Amino acid sequence: MIQLLFALLLAEVAVVGVLLFNTPLRKLALLGLDRLKRGRGPLVVRTIAATGLVVLGSSLYSMSKIWSRSDQIGALTPTDQVLHSRHFLEASLMGYSLFLALIIDRLHHYIREWRGLRKSMEAAMKQNRLLEEAKSGKLDEIKGREEKITSLNEEIQQLKLASEERMKEVKMAEANAIALRKQSEGLLLEYDRLLEDNQNLRSQLQSIDHHLSHSDSKKNA
Repeated sequence: MIQLLFALLLAEVAVVGVLLFNTPLRKLALLGLDRLKRGRGPLVVRTIAATGLVVLGSSLYSMSKIWSRSDQIGALTPTDQVLHSRHFLEASLMGYSLFLALIIDRLHHYIREWRGLRKSMEAAMKQNRLLEEAKSGKLDEIKGREEKITSLNEEIQQLKLASEERMKEVKMAEANAIALRKQSEGLLLEYDRLLEDNQNLRSQLQSIDHHLSHSDSKKNA
């Protein structure tokens, strides 16, 4: 389970990295996300997200049971420490995976919206240029075209403002993604440390079992 969550987390980090930079891979990623959001894709994604939330809740519940048992005993046993570390790691990985999925969804939405705004702005600027080049004829026609140019300029300004806002949101999402990537690297280091602690605890348990078995053999003798 932990290996699967790590693979999912690394895949999501890779997708976020692809979406952050304007490369041919971004186009492929956007096409894949577009197809994922069509048909039964949203239902499948919601089902997976719900399953992840259930796993996260189960891990948190197991951690609370271990702590309540430790309160009764007075301290965590080596087995409880291993189980608590495992559940904590699973909950952390699942939480980061769900957060990265949300970041990917928002990045996809903002990139698509920003592209639509840019196309609309280019069309408005082209129409504005055509109107300026076609200024001739009667005064009424000129006034009418000038009014259209004014309205188009206002639309361009509004589109520019909207585009700047979207770019700010995309930059914020990029900063969050970079920070999350650094946290995931720290989590990988924490996972290595937990594996080492797990191995030490297993060695201690084997030593205790060997000592107990040796004591029992002496009593029987």
